[in-house]
Amino acid sequence: MRRIVWLLLAAPLLTAQDKPRLVPDVSQRQIDIVYSFTGAELLLFGAILYPGGRVPERDADIAVVVKGPAEGLVVREKRKIAGVWLNAESARFRSAPAFYAVAASKPLDRLVDARTAAIYEIGVDNLQLSPASGETPEAQRRFERGLVDLKRRSGLYREEPGAVEISEGVLYRARIAIPARVPTGSYTAETFLIRDGRVLAGATKRIVIDKSGFERFTAAAAQSHAFLYGLAAVAVSLLLGWAGGAVARRR
Repeated sequence: MRRIVWLLLAAPLLTAQDKPRLVPDVSQRQIDIVYSFTGAELLLFGAILYPGGRVPERDADIAVVVKGPAEGLVVREKRKIAGVWLNAESARFRSAPAFYAVAASKPLDRLVDARTAAIYEIGVDNLQLSPASGETPEAQRRFERGLVDLKRRSGLYREEPGAVEISEGVLYRARIAIPARVPTGSYTAETFLIRDGRVLAGATKRIVIDKSGFERFTAAAAQSHAFLYGLAAVAVSLLLGWAGGAVARRR
């Protein structure tokens, strides 16, 4: 009886040991935005550890998702009324990632099924955008498509199928471009090990994108001393305008 109980208790441990494990890392844990920041390239790499070191004959697939920070926003729909483009309907979202990029070892529609993609938010069309308005389902989907389209065009939502390279079945790497307009905040880099449409393992790394140097000072001043910052901005604008006029008069 004791032997049976011990086997039952040990079964979860044995099952956990039979599963592969991911050991991920990123080239930069912190990205600093300075006045000359034109974007960055993030390298995500790591290893797949299989039980007993036995590598399967058939390679698994890898998907890497970088996203964050969550933000609330309002999407407005413009319509042409009497020849003039005006704001018409709008929808509010409680939480949407300000940046989202996914890289995978193969096209997403061949990687996972629709249900798995929705659970793990693999793919731009599977993001949980948390609408806060009371629109009809049709209107809600329309605004979600509009939000995704705006983010895509600004380079903040991206999909890169085939961008993950897997070597010897155990090492992987992927590069994801970080645009110059990326918002500051806390980001996550999630790595998923996938085979036959199932997620076998996952791991997460944290990345911080923040302003540095004069950029940080300016942002802090604008937030903590908004009135004085506004006066200083007006004064600098007037000074630059006067200086430009003086130079033009001398010529």
